This record gives sequence, C-alpha cells and structure tokens, in this order.
Amino acid sequence: MLLTSARVRAFNAVLETGSFSAAAKKLGLSQPAITQSVREIERAAGVTLFERRGRTLSPSPLCAELYRLTAESERCETEALRLLRQHANLETGTFHVGLGNSTPGMALIREFRRRFPGMQVQVELGSWAQIIAAVVEQRVDVGVLPNVPDDGRFVRKTCLKQDVVAIVAEDTALAQVTQTSCAELMRHPLIFRTATSSTQRVVDRGFRNGGFTPRPTMVLDTRDGVYEAAANGLGVGFMWEFGSSREDRIRKLRVIDFEHGHAEHIFHLAVRTGPLITAFKEIQL
Repeated sequence: MLLTSARVRAFNAVLETGSFSAAAKKLGLSQPAITQSVREIERAAGVTLFERRGRTLSPSPLCAELYRLTAESERCETEALRLLRQHANLETGTFHVGLGNSTPGMALIREFRRRFPGMQVQVELGSWAQIIAAVVEQRVDVGVLPNVPDDGRFVRKTCLKQDVVAIVAEDTALAQVTQTSCAELMRHPLIFRTATSSTQRVVDRGFRNGGFTPRPTMVLDTRDGVYEAAANGLGVGFMWEFGSSREDRIRKLRVIDFEHGHAEHIFHLAVRTGPLITAFKEIQL
C-alpha cells in the first residue's frame, strides 16, 4: 500500500518540522525509520518530495498539495481513534473541559458527572483567550465561554444568557443602588481585567460608546482577584452576572450603558465529535 498510516505520519511530520531528525523526535521514532517511510513513498510513486541543499531540507512543489490531503487524512484517523476510545471508556475515561467562568461551567459538570459517575473530568480554567486556545489546540474536548465567535471553526450551543455587572463592597455608598451608569462609575476607582478577558471587552465597549476613557486604578488577570479587590473596598470591579456562585461581601449593580443578553456557549471544534461531547452539549440548566 502506497500511503500507509505510518508513511503519512512520517511525511506530515517532516514537512511540519523541517527535518527528518525533528520529525523523528516529534513522533518518538528513529531518524532512519522516518527517512525510510518518506523514501518508500517517493520510490513507489516515482516522485521527489524533499531535496537536500546543504543542511537545508527543501520540499518540492508537490509537497504542499500532498500535505493538504494527507493532513486531513491523519486528522480523520486521529478523530476516528478518539471516537472509538470514548465509546470504549464511557464509564472510566477522562473528559476535558475548559471554563472561562466557574459558573455556569460547574453546574454543567455536576449534571455531566451525574450521568457519567465513573468519568473523570479534568478542568482548565482561564481567560476567554486561553480557553479559545485550549479548544483550538485540543487540550480540552469542550469549552464554556460567553460570546464564542461564529466563524466556522466551532459548533456552539447557548446554555444561558447573562450580562456583565459592576461589583462593589457591600458597605459602600454604591451598594445602596441596584443599577448605575458609566458616567457615575467614572467618579469611582475602577478595577479592570486584562485585555484578553471577555468581561473587559464588554466594559471597554460600554465606556467607549458613552464617550468615556477611564483609567483604572488596578488591573488584575483573574476574576477572583477582581472579586477580592472589590470586596475589600478598593474600587468598582466587573464580572459576568453568573460568573461565580459567591455573593458574600459584594453587591452586583446593573450598568445601563453596557450591552445586555450575552450568550454563554458550550462549544467545541467543528471537526471534533463523540458521545461525551454530545452528552455535554445536551445538558439543560
């Protein structure tokens, strides 16, 4: 057979890494084994795929077109094996979930664990950008985030809708009201998240649309950090309405200038599927 799985993996690895030695390291094989696999394709098809120019390995014009097909073939094989393993390990396997907010993610995991009590769930917590990357890089099977882009890479399902709210310490004057505005918030110390946060993008748009350019007194990289800073009276923070089950020591205020009704999505790569992913998407909160 001309294109066996071993030969395809070897060819792809050489093209991706740029050398036979690097491909061998990536696949955990010997360099002669990688070289032999590629040479077997060349001999059987009567083509030249790679040429050595000094210490440089130069792919032929044919390589790019062949790689487009073989990479897809390797991906399909990988997904087929993953699907078979998931079916074989529905009772005792491992499922990986990426969460931007612990809520509603933990509620979804609680129901998932009820359905699959023997399944181990490994959770990656991170910013919006970090969880998008975790799904794209396939470190996790599914992610749960607000405002996942509808760009063809992902399959999305809305599990709830929520707003970004302002949070203040319960003993401050602002805690006596239930809603506020960007104009009012400009009079107070502001606690922001880093730019990769979906929360911060909503906050930035709200102030920008109102014609304001706030300068925060603090910038923190986690929701918990913002929560603790606000709870300790260091200023006004922001978080997703259902971003945490905690409500001690703070009050949540609706910000009338912010966009409302943001979708929280369960999502996964469009090329990924399987019974566990399907089961997780079907959970109703």
